[in-house]
Formats: sequence, structure tokens, C-alpha cells
Amino acid sequence: MKLSEAIRDELARHAVETYPDECCGVLVAKVDGELEVRRLTNVQNEMHEQDPKLFPRTARIAYYPDPGELFAALRHAEEPGNTLAAFYHSHPDHDAYFSEEDLAQATPLGEPSYPEAVQIVISVYEREVRDVKAFAWSAEASDYIGVELAVR
Repeated sequence: MKLSEAIRDELARHAVETYPDECCGVLVAKVDGELEVRRLTNVQNEMHEQDPKLFPRTARIAYYPDPGELFAALRHAEEPGNTLAAFYHSHPDHDAYFSEEDLAQATPLGEPSYPEAVQIVISVYEREVRDVKAFAWSAEASDYIGVELAVR
């Protein structure tokens, strides 16, 4: 996966702005090859307050994208010439890795909902981004595996 410096900086800015909560969003590849960041509101805290049994985690360690915003972003990714390039989220005060919870979110029925989309995880400690890593679905491994994330 290749990101421009501007896109990487936008992802980092989003992670820092939402710290100590997780951020989330999508990257849409445009017909001209450029990526567009679509920030999504993490409503995990609201979901936790409404139903702590169903949503036991807070936004500090989980994310739940605003459904309306997610639907609009996915619809935008399906417009002619656009494709869904990636989902992203942050790990406040944790390393950039694809966790078991991340895997469960990405594969609700045992298979990824969007196997072509890369998963990007941003590690942020004390409002400082330490690492950004990308993971792609491997049908052979039945898992997301680390892939190179180049900044150009």
C-alpha cells in the first residue's frame, strides 16, 4: 500500500485529535489514483452507554463507526471510478498490530466483508504517532497479514 505524505499526515492528525480514544475512517481511491480520507465518528462510547452488555468496551479501546457516515463513505467508494482502498483506526497507547478484536470486526461472518480493502492501524502514545502499519487479507492464511506501507 502506498500513501502520500499528506494522507499519512492526515491519518496521524486524526489519531492525535481523538486521543485518548480510537479514531476510525476509510480511504477511497479516486479515478486519478489519489486517495481521499473519509473520517468517521467513533460512537463506541454512545453504544457502550446505551447497552454496556452488548458493547462492553469504551472508545478508549474500541471503535464503532457512525453507521450513517460509514454507509455514506462506502456508497462514495462505489461511485464510478472510485474504489474502497482501506479502513483505518488507531490504537491509543498500544502498538500498531491487527488484534483479535480487529479481526473479529473485519470478519463478522468468518470472512472479510471487504477483502480487497487494506486495514491500517495507527499507534499513538501521549498524542504522538509512533507507527503506522498496514494489513491485507490472505485467503491462504485466513487472516490479515502485515504488508508494506510505503510513504511517497
